[in-house]
Amino acid sequence: MYWTSYPVPALRGIVAAPPDKSCSHRAVILAGLATGTSEIHRLLEGEDVLRTVDAMRALGAGIEPSGPGHWKITGVGPRGLSSPERALDFGNSGTGSRLVMGALAGFPVTARLVGDESLTARPMNRILSPLRRMGLTDTAREDGRLPFTITGRARLRAISYEPPVASAQVKSAVLLAGLNAEGVTEVCEARATRDHTERMLRGFGVGVNTSSFGDTGRRIGLAGGQSPGALGTSIPGDPSSAAFLAGAALISPDGEVLVENVMSNSTRDGIFDALTLMGAALGAEEAFEASGERQINLLVSTSSGLRGREIPERLVPAMIDEFPILAVVAAFADGVTEVRGAGELRVKETDRIGAIVDMLRANGVSAEERPNGFVIEGCAGPPPGGGRVETRHDHRIAMSALVMGTASQNPVSVDDISMIATSYPDFMDHMSRLGADIRPA
Repeated sequence: MYWTSYPVPALRGIVAAPPDKSCSHRAVILAGLATGTSEIHRLLEGEDVLRTVDAMRALGAGIEPSGPGHWKITGVGPRGLSSPERALDFGNSGTGSRLVMGALAGFPVTARLVGDESLTARPMNRILSPLRRMGLTDTAREDGRLPFTITGRARLRAISYEPPVASAQVKSAVLLAGLNAEGVTEVCEARATRDHTERMLRGFGVGVNTSSFGDTGRRIGLAGGQSPGALGTSIPGDPSSAAFLAGAALISPDGEVLVENVMSNSTRDGIFDALTLMGAALGAEEAFEASGERQINLLVSTSSGLRGREIPERLVPAMIDEFPILAVVAAFADGVTEVRGAGELRVKETDRIGAIVDMLRANGVSAEERPNGFVIEGCAGPPPGGGRVETRHDHRIAMSALVMGTASQNPVSVDDISMIATSYPDFMDHMSRLGADIRPA
């Protein structure tokens, strides 16, 4: 069923950012490994995170909801994970599947991993390669794509690993495996990626050492033999989800949106830095801390002077999930916006570079693909719109296209919205509360 977003004169209001998906995955996994019972507040109850909940439950953790967004998780502790009786189905969740692979690598268990059509097309050798060096065995084909079976071992080998691509998921899988490795496991990143795993490991009582090198590099070390302890924590607001609300306010004819409790973390703030470079009017005030993460209340208003910019490559790792909504804002800006160094977008839920360019072209915006990025000729105002966007089962393409429709000259339609529930189940409700008009066609 097609859904259509119609132009509206204003988007105004106050919305709380939904819980962060990345932190939610990590909290479930570490609590499932811990000794004792953890209480997790404001867990994102989207489909991706619930797949991780199901996987950790199948591996032996006791996990039960005790209220909206409130979960009690009794970890396996010293007894360790156990082999599941059924395949672990991760649906569309790349984060859940890759992090759980790292977690179970250090236990003598065997598990079969499966996923939906989108997940089975995504590369897993980048995770399997370092885990194999540590002692994991698997039945993956040469292309390393799901489905396959993996078998861990009780005492892994610690390694020093330099990921060939900047990936927080690769780093996190290696560090989680390092909990049960002999010696110190080290990950050396040429470009620092989001650091939620390091922060959350410390919150669960695990010692993690970090240091910087060069202009953008970071070295993370973790001694094996450490076991997480139970924790009571609250999940911070998701800056990736907040970016859609911010983008909608910026391009609205009359926008003023306050997004409460947005996580402010330099490894995730790239989108807001990029929007500021383009002339966006953003304001912030301090909010309470959650899970060791700073939070802010973000005020975003209509910005009529948006200008196209070349996005600095140093920002790319800190905004890798937000390029679809950046592209929408760029379509309304005056001048050319160019993105380079974002080849990782080719292996997201879809080839996101191609999907972004197709979304814009379908709505009258001049855009061109590059091998590791794209170029957009802004319309210096509302683009024509009127297109039907093929979302390719990518939640961020779907949400970006619907945001575009709120301020384009003509409505914008998408072919599917079902996948939005993987990361932002309340997206439609939040947009409606701000004044958006999004309906089934």
